[in-house]
Amino acid sequence: MTAALTTSLTTSPTTSLTRALIIGGGIAGAVTAMALQKAGIEAEIYEAYPTGADDAGAFLTVFANGLEALRVIDAHGPVVANSFPAHRIAFLGDRGEDLGRRPLAGSEQDARLGPRTLRRATLNRVLHAEAARRGIAVRHGKRLIGAETVASAHGTRVVAAFADGSTAEGDVLIGADGLRSVTRTLIDPAAPGPRYTGRNTVCGYTPAAAAPPAPDAYTMIFGKRVFFGCTRAPDDEVWWFASVPGPELERSGPAAVPPAAWRQRLGALLSGDDTPAAALVRATAGDRIVAANSYDLASIPVWHTDTMVIIGDAAHAAAPHAAQGASMAIEDGIVLATCLRDRPDPRSAFAAYDGRRRERVEKAVATSAAMARFIGPGAAGRPTRRSAPERGTADADNWLTGYRIEW
Repeated sequence: MTAALTTSLTTSPTTSLTRALIIGGGIAGAVTAMALQKAGIEAEIYEAYPTGADDAGAFLTVFANGLEALRVIDAHGPVVANSFPAHRIAFLGDRGEDLGRRPLAGSEQDARLGPRTLRRATLNRVLHAEAARRGIAVRHGKRLIGAETVASAHGTRVVAAFADGSTAEGDVLIGADGLRSVTRTLIDPAAPGPRYTGRNTVCGYTPAAAAPPAPDAYTMIFGKRVFFGCTRAPDDEVWWFASVPGPELERSGPAAVPPAAWRQRLGALLSGDDTPAAALVRATAGDRIVAANSYDLASIPVWHTDTMVIIGDAAHAAAPHAAQGASMAIEDGIVLATCLRDRPDPRSAFAAYDGRRRERVEKAVATSAAMARFIGPGAAGRPTRRSAPERGTADADNWLTGYRIEW
């Protein structure tokens, strides 16, 4: 492993911090709490939703960089135990033609922990179960509405205010509160919000297929109008997703497109292709389909104040094409914990975190956005047997999935 791919954070602990408030109970929140505990800093999670922050239905891949980051805090085991591997990608064109194949990112770099697929809700659940096993508290129904920095006999503190009228006090407040982050706007009211990418991501699960994809692999299909991918779980259920150009869906109230209607719409969009995609969609029960808008957040100018900082999707969010959202959030939490451990005050710790993370995560967001040119309809998205999916991937995978954190 080259030095360029390793973030070495081994300075002796100098921090006087004792308590952190983490806003948001998703992936970033749970990982950050466990990393802070390992660094000797007490952390408590405040989650807006009454029962968790699960994103029902969607699935994701955690790549080698995310899994190895979890290994740093010995939290990789439950994730591996509740997921399944995929080490190869096969590419098909809209006529069913073979466009080539390659290892899935990171598969050749580290045989111990290759990419793992699981539902987002499962990842949230197992990380929170592990955090609870370690004695980390999660307070549900705590929707952040404000925060202020106060002086006390113990130095500068931050006080968080919640919609239920309660407050909490700590040395720092960490905003792991996602794409619609309240913490981000408290830090900088002028901060940009997420950008809709012009695509909906639709996921589905179907138990049986006439020609299921090979196990231990993803099949990626460049349809005329829709990019489609699928893989086979150990129980032979086929997990699929589609990237569908279209208007932004309503984020509240009844679904703009009911699940059963997505099956009909996708089936029609895929019907002109000579691939297995349309049959897989039509074999999927309506209640096994879920759709969401695709957003990104390319660059937030201000990540922190003297007492507050944002991480994960609150600070940077990528379109799903590179499938690095979860892994980047995991990395963030662990790097932040080491910065808070190794620096004498929150301001310098946050500045160090910004310096170590910003270039990498913004490059990841840009890389994922650039991948859209390969999956969209039209000439720019029509690969051939000798075109881009196989070329140039080794270097891209190296900087993305070859990244390692030394505690």
